Amino acid sequence: MTPAIAALALAGCGSIIPTGNSGGIGGGSAASSPSGTSQTYTRTAPPRMASAPQSVAPRAEDAACLTNLSNAGARFNPLPDTYAAPGCNKLGTVQLSALAGDTSQFGISNIGAVQCRVASAFGDWARFGVDRAARQLLGSPLARIETMGSYSCRNVAGSQRRSAHASAEAIDVSAFVLEDGRRISLTEDWDGGTAAEREFLRVVHSSACKRFGTVLGPDYNRAHADHFHLEGTGSSFCR
Repeated sequence: MTPAIAALALAGCGSIIPTGNSGGIGGGSAASSPSGTSQTYTRTAPPRMASAPQSVAPRAEDAACLTNLSNAGARFNPLPDTYAAPGCNKLGTVQLSALAGDTSQFGISNIGAVQCRVASAFGDWARFGVDRAARQLLGSPLARIETMGSYSCRNVAGSQRRSAHASAEAIDVSAFVLEDGRRISLTEDWDGGTAAEREFLRVVHSSACKRFGTVLGPDYNRAHADHFHLEGTGSSFCR
């Protein structure tokens, strides 16, 4: 399940590197220079051509999380660690493509890099908090979760503090699509949906508060009227 990277291949033979200027020291063959002095050269081995992509082992602290995410039925690719700017990085992240419910898998739209531990919490929430609520309250399994993204190198609005999105620790969820074709969105249905749809959104919001460190929704402020902000893990702040 780890990503594959192609080995760098160079054309032609190996390099020839001077290693000395007299007496053949260094074990290479001696050749005469224009000045008549002897210079030793060592021929390096040509770079190996990879016959198959080589995998990159995850960091030790991420390996268990990746295993758990795989065992939970998620489909994903681990991503390389990168730094974009001060306070902006993607460390121990994955690219999710699908999550598992009790009886089927469902997709995620518009999501980018997200830290593995947040992805794991997201998968558990989607299965136990969203899919089950959709079947019980709305009579249809979940088909897809629509997001407004995850990683983004930016500050918290109106501040000089980096957002959790800047370290891929947050996901913004805007809507849920059911297998029967219905689309339940925060914008349309938090206040304007049917009684069952409004209850569904509040149940999944409450469920998120049990799995993420920070959960913000329409009742928090106008900036979150159209999405749930799901950040970190544990339980600390829920609005």
